[in-house]
Amino acid sequence: MNEKKSLWPVTSLAVLTGLNLLDYLDRTILGSVLPPLREELHLSYEQAGTIGTAFMLGYFLTSPIFGYLGDRMPRRWLIAAGVLVWSFGTLMSGHASAYVSLLCFRVLVGFGEASFGTISPGWIADLFPPGRRNNAITVFYFAIPVGSAIGYLFGGWMAVHYGWRAAFLGAGYPGLVLAGPLFFLREPPRGASDATPAASADLRPAGWRVYGTLLKFPRYVVLVAGYTAQTFAMGGFQLWAPSFLVEVHHMKLDTAAFFFSASLAASGLVATLAGGFTATRWQRKTGVGYAWILALSALTTAPMAFLAFTLTSLTAAKVALVLTMFLMFLSTGPVNTLILETVPASMRASSMAASIFTIHLFGDLWSPKVVGHLADRWGNLQRAVVWTLPGALIVGALLWTCLVIWTKRDLSRTRAVES
Repeated sequence: MNEKKSLWPVTSLAVLTGLNLLDYLDRTILGSVLPPLREELHLSYEQAGTIGTAFMLGYFLTSPIFGYLGDRMPRRWLIAAGVLVWSFGTLMSGHASAYVSLLCFRVLVGFGEASFGTISPGWIADLFPPGRRNNAITVFYFAIPVGSAIGYLFGGWMAVHYGWRAAFLGAGYPGLVLAGPLFFLREPPRGASDATPAASADLRPAGWRVYGTLLKFPRYVVLVAGYTAQTFAMGGFQLWAPSFLVEVHHMKLDTAAFFFSASLAASGLVATLAGGFTATRWQRKTGVGYAWILALSALTTAPMAFLAFTLTSLTAAKVALVLTMFLMFLSTGPVNTLILETVPASMRASSMAASIFTIHLFGDLWSPKVVGHLADRWGNLQRAVVWTLPGALIVGALLWTCLVIWTKRDLSRTRAVES
């Protein structure tokens, strides 16, 4: 019986990771079909970027609602409902006959994914003790590069051979089936894997005041601010990178989609796991390993992104793009672990919701549209990405460097009190 019980955390992690992979496949498939979609619906660059913004509106506007519910209601039902809703929205995106209807369906996709993205990390945190938690969170988030890569690859291939509508239809159906296993999972009590789960429950304010209370955790605030800058850059990068390769380096759409998806999968998978597992070992030794990985990731990504968008050689640009993706994904596990661990256990869904709301409201809600607007204004997509994305990464690097300093200071004070 104990052996069977010990399998539940791993089983739950496997199911949630699989759904997270599908989540990012549905989310990123839009970027791989933009050229034929723009041509059929007669859209400008800015209108195409607004489609990405529509998804983010549905995603970040509803995340505080799911954060509130996720700290108070059974999480299994909330997550399953989200999977079904985003899958329906993806299916209907393939049936959209006009720009406005496509915007509405992408909002629906964001609404469904908000439930899953807000609540699942806290569930995982309650399954694993602090010493194993970051590795589990890292495994969960390795689905970001893999799912995104599959989305680009699948979407680009389907768009070339069957049309962009078929790409959305093929991506939508699996979610209607894969939501089923959620109903067979055991939901852990909140804070079950923490040393004193009961003590943290008293720190959760009643009602919606929980979101104001998060501002009382300074490291959480700095962490999310840096994450917002990185998300701004990543949002513009993910949507426009395939189009950049097509328009600036004259690659064919399916070739560009294949290169970008394969590079994203390989570099993102290796970087997510390497960054997460390295951060765990570093954290155990120094107490600041998570923060250091964040700062080093952002500090090295900014100059590499600038090179990726300015090098004239296609080969050199492709190498720089791969390295940019690798360096960017190093922070995936640690940043989400810190979001959960810089607040009490009873506020984890709320902390994740507030993070999602902030990073998208001030991050990738606007970056696809901003890049598209500047490309229209200047008549040059390359110039638009060069002026926006590396700059945002520099801001993130500065904030996360401050997080390292702050974390070291707090750790020194804690050790001084204990001694």
